[in-house]
Amino acid sequence: MAYRIAEIELSEPLPSIALAPEQDGLAVLARWKGRLAGFRMASATPGYTFSAEEIAALCAKRFGRRLIALEVEAALARRWPVSMLQPPSLTIAICTKDRAKRLTRLLSSLQPVVAASCFRATELLVIDNASVDSATRDAAAAFAGVHYVFEPRAGLDFARNAAVRHASGDLLAFLDDDVVVDRDWLEGLFTAWHSCPEAGGFSGLVLPYRLETEAQVQFELRGGFGRGFEPKTFHTASAENPLHPVGSGVIGAGCNMAFDRSLLLALGGFDEALDTGAPLPGGGDLDIFYRVLRSGRAIVYEPRYAVYHEHRETLPQLKHQYWTWGLGFMAFLAKSRRSDPALKRKQAAILRWWLLDKLAGMAVAACCLRFRELGFLTAELRGGIVGMAGEYDRSLKRVQKIREQAS
Repeated sequence: MAYRIAEIELSEPLPSIALAPEQDGLAVLARWKGRLAGFRMASATPGYTFSAEEIAALCAKRFGRRLIALEVEAALARRWPVSMLQPPSLTIAICTKDRAKRLTRLLSSLQPVVAASCFRATELLVIDNASVDSATRDAAAAFAGVHYVFEPRAGLDFARNAAVRHASGDLLAFLDDDVVVDRDWLEGLFTAWHSCPEAGGFSGLVLPYRLETEAQVQFELRGGFGRGFEPKTFHTASAENPLHPVGSGVIGAGCNMAFDRSLLLALGGFDEALDTGAPLPGGGDLDIFYRVLRSGRAIVYEPRYAVYHEHRETLPQLKHQYWTWGLGFMAFLAKSRRSDPALKRKQAAILRWWLLDKLAGMAVAACCLRFRELGFLTAELRGGIVGMAGEYDRSLKRVQKIREQAS
């Protein structure tokens, strides 16, 4: 199973798109006058050619509303130009470990984007999270203007906090090494900041980098990291979601997020007992989104602030990812229930909802003989059960030992 990803410009005549013999689906990434407008997947027979009319019909069903919104936005901008505020400075931090080739790919995608930055100053920071050799340092050194920092304690939130300490920017944007940035990525972050300069955080769209394996296709068909193409502003409370902000996963993904650095410092940085590597590889982004909102600051989601993520290649890797999602979510929830008892009813409610949602999904998958779906849901449930059974406390003890060994 493989899907071709085709980028099209809807303001120009549409092309026909032919699949290769090994491809049995098409993923259309649509732009309107250069702006990201939508993403749609469609299955087909291997080698099938989608006509221009079929592409138009595929896009019309999903992207029409977004095109209208983009045109209205452009018309308003022409009629009432926004006043320019003094832009902040920005640090872009890449936390990486033993993946020099992916780091090089990401830094290459950032070069033209950073060169056209609207921010007052833009700094690139590579945090090497205890790599075993010099390949990461060498990859960073190959790009002019990249600052390299070695963090000897393995764990993503150790690396993120190293970025908080070493950054000089007013805003601090985090990128994982398994993404590349869209050409409008930095302009999208600037747009998000300009729309709400008082916001404490920003998140953006995450699209697939490639869909060449069954696991990558399945992950994207199940929703992937997608949060949609409509800008949103999240506050401490939400009339639409009674469980907000406990369900902070709707805000975005940790591979593409940014924060007011002074707020991160005031909050004490990231919780180093979350996102600790193999024992607990998750929860850190959920926790920081939640704490930013609980501080009273908003988080802005902007689809132009977009990256392309390298999804897991194999089905066992994907199943493990769902296991880590359950584990990380429950570790985050255990920490939140302890540190923020004011929201204990919402925390209890989301725990019930999560368990019932996974059990109901498993029942439907079993009845319909969708065994792969059943496996994904079972893995996530198993991870959640481990998380509920004291994983956060175990992680606190592991992190304390790491700190003692490093001192």
